[in-house]
Amino acid sequence: MGRRGALVCAVVGVMTGAVPARAQQAPAGSVAVPADPTAPLDEVDPTAPLAPLPDIGVDWPDLSAAPAAPVAERAQIGATTRYAWRIDGLDAAGTPLLRQRFQELSVLAGNDGKEANPAQLDRRARQDAELLLTLLKGEGYYDASVATRFERAEKRPVVVLVAAPGSLYRFAGVTLAGVEAAGTKAQALRDAFGVRPEDPVNSDAVAAAEANLRTRAGEEGFAFARIGDPQVVVDRSAQTATLAVEVAPGTARRFGRITANPDNRVFDAAHVADIARFRTGDSYEASQLDDLRRALVQTGLVSTADVRAVPGADPSVVDVAVRLEPAPPRTVAVELGYGTGEGARSEISWTHRNLLPPEGAVTLRGVAGTREQLGQITYRRNNFHARDRVLTAQFSAAHLLRDAFEANTLSLSAALERQTNIFFQKTWTWSLGAELVASDERDVILATGEPRRRTFLIGALPTSLGYDGSDDLLNPTRGFRLAGRASPELSLQGSAFGYTRVQLDASAYQPVARGTVLAGRVRAGTILGAPRDQIAPSRRFYAGGGASVRGYGFQSIGPRDPNNDPIGGRSLAEFAVEARIKAFGNFGVVPFFDGGNIYTGGLPDLTGFRYGAGIGVRYYSNFGPIRVDVGTPINPQPGDSRLAVYVSLGQAF
Repeated sequence: MGRRGALVCAVVGVMTGAVPARAQQAPAGSVAVPADPTAPLDEVDPTAPLAPLPDIGVDWPDLSAAPAAPVAERAQIGATTRYAWRIDGLDAAGTPLLRQRFQELSVLAGNDGKEANPAQLDRRARQDAELLLTLLKGEGYYDASVATRFERAEKRPVVVLVAAPGSLYRFAGVTLAGVEAAGTKAQALRDAFGVRPEDPVNSDAVAAAEANLRTRAGEEGFAFARIGDPQVVVDRSAQTATLAVEVAPGTARRFGRITANPDNRVFDAAHVADIARFRTGDSYEASQLDDLRRALVQTGLVSTADVRAVPGADPSVVDVAVRLEPAPPRTVAVELGYGTGEGARSEISWTHRNLLPPEGAVTLRGVAGTREQLGQITYRRNNFHARDRVLTAQFSAAHLLRDAFEANTLSLSAALERQTNIFFQKTWTWSLGAELVASDERDVILATGEPRRRTFLIGALPTSLGYDGSDDLLNPTRGFRLAGRASPELSLQGSAFGYTRVQLDASAYQPVARGTVLAGRVRAGTILGAPRDQIAPSRRFYAGGGASVRGYGFQSIGPRDPNNDPIGGRSLAEFAVEARIKAFGNFGVVPFFDGGNIYTGGLPDLTGFRYGAGIGVRYYSNFGPIRVDVGTPINPQPGDSRLAVYVSLGQAF
């Protein structure tokens, strides 16, 4: 190898660490580096010793020395141990939301109660320190710092996060550039944004403000508004920040026409318009599209509903494009059960929910039981020319056996009503109906107890009006409800005569302690215009059972015939009071006290009440409470059972 090549190898060796870290005396025959770096290479003596290189190299590591111990080891923590932890120094900066988020995300909290070695504790402490620092900055403490330390306690070590939040940064300026283009609605958009100068630089508040602005723009008619991402610039020297958002509201618009994909096989655009709460010409509101989407899905006939705002032909109009995918329209249901006073019962039904479009459902229903047999066909048209308006027509043939009577009945009825449901609970509901009934009924002659059969031809015009001021349909916890029903009826049994059935119901709900709701109801009814014996037994008032006075059998309260069977009456009065107590988890207990009676006169005189008491269990599922009540009569009549059990979905009232 030439002289130049030997020199290059030596230099490269030193730079890459391939030569010893300390310069050593060169052995004989090695290449020497000249002492004078300016000397020509031709004058270098290859047998000369290497010149000293004192500034090149590093010390060899001392393998006998122990590495630096983690903080946890320096606190003399054993190999593995359980630990406690806490945060110091948060004070006012530790908002409930910050503490909640830390608790949910903390690795220290997530592994609380588990053993850990020193390295794991050290790592978890550092991770949680970074997490806490991030959360503090999100609250506006940009100068925050978090240190960790370990304390030796009597039973277990304590991991301490020491927070120094520093000063709270505030906005020096907030700008919504372009919002003036909204004209008279610009102030409404500013108010919706909500963040003002001097407010803390809080990331949650900024995100919420952006969302509120987008929502408000849609509610004010700006269907195609563009809202830019918030730009936050922090000035650490002044401990302030500025916030800027670009706003391009566009034109405020009105609703135009509704279109639907013609191949959806469910609804046409006209029926979608019936379901929508808005009409052509109304000011555009984005929430109306969400409401329409939910309502379409809740019909049960749609598996997917895509509802979008699209530009109309007129710049001031926004059209609504709806795309629907059908859901399976048929349902088969089977039900088996047993009830006190009602016996064993089985029911099967078949429904085609769109046999007669749009939403014209036809149901075939059959009941076979020890005390009831029925065949029924029902036509039901939902959303009949308006949202939640229902048209129903029904024909049935039934045999009903009760302690009070036996009836073979043919019935034809129709009704138009505004209904409530668990998805769209209504404040006001109403119904208008008509009914024709032919019924062959068995009861007894009250004076002698001898059986008799009579045939009644009845025409009725039932109506109802209800107000619901409660907070939940199946599980109300506050508010009240009022309902009234009236049914003028004309009966032909030998001769024609008329009478009117009236019933009033009221209930109220009031929280009295955490997890406890006091609920009560009252009911009163009267039949005016005819004596009790003239009225068909199936049209009289009865009391007793799970939806009436608990502790008693179905329809067992009130006057009785010589065979000790109930005969019903012309008026009734009932009350119920219960405490709905959340016990643990999704379970609750409900002690209750009910009372009521049936009277032969036209008005209840509030005497002779039969009282029942008991306790119930509630399981609060995600679709409503499941009720099991066990009651006993306090002052029973002869023949009353000592115990009655009721099971249903939803509260008793």
